Amino acid sequence: MITFEVSDRLAAAAEEWGEARLEDEAEALETKVEQALLEVEHLVSGAHEVDFEVDDRTVHHDPTDALANFLEQQATAKGIDESEVLALYVDLFARVFLDDEERPSNAPPT
Repeated sequence: MITFEVSDRLAAAAEEWGEARLEDEAEALETKVEQALLEVEHLVSGAHEVDFEVDDRTVHHDPTDALANFLEQQATAKGIDESEVLALYVDLFARVFLDDEERPSNAPPT
């Protein structure tokens, strides 16, 4: 299990996602975390599902073996913890899918 904190960038992306889709903050954050983790997992391992939990702004992720090995290699090479490496990659994909959809027609103006 790898644990990391949601960055301000990811939280802002989740807020934007939630406003555009009339979702509450917790639901939007979970969606954005899932999207970002899926992007990372898919690129490294080809996985199409992720096992994770979001507790406030703390993410707990059970990576595939391929991702765990990749994170360990990256962490060793950079001299940082695996959780920091994963947090950086998740942050990289924080804004994925934000520009692809329009606000619902019944959404209030922002």
